[in-house]
Amino acid sequence: MRPKPKILLDIKKSVQDDVFASRTKRINLSFAEKRGYAIFRYVSIPAIFFIAVFLLGSVLAPINEGSHAQTLSSTAQQQQDLENQLQALENQITQYQNQIAVYQKQGSTLQGAINELNAKIAKINLQIRAVNLSIQQLDGQIVVTNSKIGTLQQNVSTTQDFLSATLEKIYETDSQGFLVILLQNPRLSDFFNNVNNLMALQGGLKTSVDTLTGLITELVGQKNQLAIERSDAVTLRDYQNSQKQSVLTTKQQKATLLADTKGQESAYQSLLTKTQKTAAQIRAQIFQLLGGGQLTFGTAYQYAKFAGQATGVDPALILAILDRESALGQNVGQCSYQSAMSPKQAPVFLQIVQSLNLGNELQNGILKVSCPNSDGIYGGAMGPAQFLPITWEDYASEITKITGDNPPNPWSNSDAFVATALYLRDAGATTNPREAAAKYYCGSNWNRFVCLDVYGANVIDQAQQFTQDISILNGNGS
Repeated sequence: MRPKPKILLDIKKSVQDDVFASRTKRINLSFAEKRGYAIFRYVSIPAIFFIAVFLLGSVLAPINEGSHAQTLSSTAQQQQDLENQLQALENQITQYQNQIAVYQKQGSTLQGAINELNAKIAKINLQIRAVNLSIQQLDGQIVVTNSKIGTLQQNVSTTQDFLSATLEKIYETDSQGFLVILLQNPRLSDFFNNVNNLMALQGGLKTSVDTLTGLITELVGQKNQLAIERSDAVTLRDYQNSQKQSVLTTKQQKATLLADTKGQESAYQSLLTKTQKTAAQIRAQIFQLLGGGQLTFGTAYQYAKFAGQATGVDPALILAILDRESALGQNVGQCSYQSAMSPKQAPVFLQIVQSLNLGNELQNGILKVSCPNSDGIYGGAMGPAQFLPITWEDYASEITKITGDNPPNPWSNSDAFVATALYLRDAGATTNPREAAAKYYCGSNWNRFVCLDVYGANVIDQAQQFTQDISILNGNGS
């Protein structure tokens, strides 16, 4: 078959002006049934060009811009008001926490115990109010995110329709013979105008592809953000319910204390002596590891003490981080890496398994990782410390320097305790333990309310309890 004549070369010597030069680079649509969009069967190429310009402009312009901006402004003001209220509540919670610490240091007296319980009740009630405000804040953020996703989805749909129509029109034009083109354009000037418009349309096609790619990337990011917000809301509601139960439990403790002592100091001191834990009891307690498994508390404390001495991090904080109670219901250590881990983490995970000669354990389903959550956010954290593979590799050499294990093992208790201590040290645990705990749980998003004021505060409360247990252990010559 003879090639079609290069018409434009007869007028202007430029390869770029060849209307047929780009044919070999275009998508081959010949395998599909040729169906033209109705609009393109009756509209000329210049008209298509102006439609394309209009569509491309609409893709980049927000839908209902005025009302949408007004809604966002109103929501932003509401969010700021909630943020101010949250800050005030957090300040009050801190004051009550300081009061509790003072009462604990004043010695064991009946009045001191009652004051401490009253302060705990007030603190928990404020935490419940703060959680409710944060849930309102999240609800507003979810509404805004959903609105943005809806707008983006409309823009993506518009861009996709334009791409489909443009590709088909280019293909139809490209399939026409030279004689047909001349018959459709009796005047040579019309033919060249159509050629120029078609070339401009092809340039617009590339712009549209770039726009669509950017829109899809943004849409995926917003959907991931929405998943995080929903996950936070679920966690906060669960925490709110647990806090309500804590109020009831603390009130019951107060009522029982008053009933048993009848308000007499001597009776309280006798009761305190009878009920105080011994070092032997504390050693025998079962310590549940965050990533699955368990130890006696005494053994866990020895691991934490060793890691704390090497890093300067409080052993009680290390224990609180690794204690399963501080995980706020996370589903950890129950899934295979194939179903839970992101494609980015999986190759590093397999390298770690290979370096430790744990292939048989992996094949037999012994090595488990954390599961993804209900909103599809990846899991894949390993062992007691719940490190993701890439993060574990970042700390591997430092762990080896302390434990001597080369390579270090994420499923080894000694390596895991040291890894936790190293991360907390780098997160600033020696100066701000609550913030360090939040970073351990949430990474770069640590300043979310659920991370700092729920998980972080929960870890600090747990660490204070462990501090008392450690004090009893050390006070008995251990």
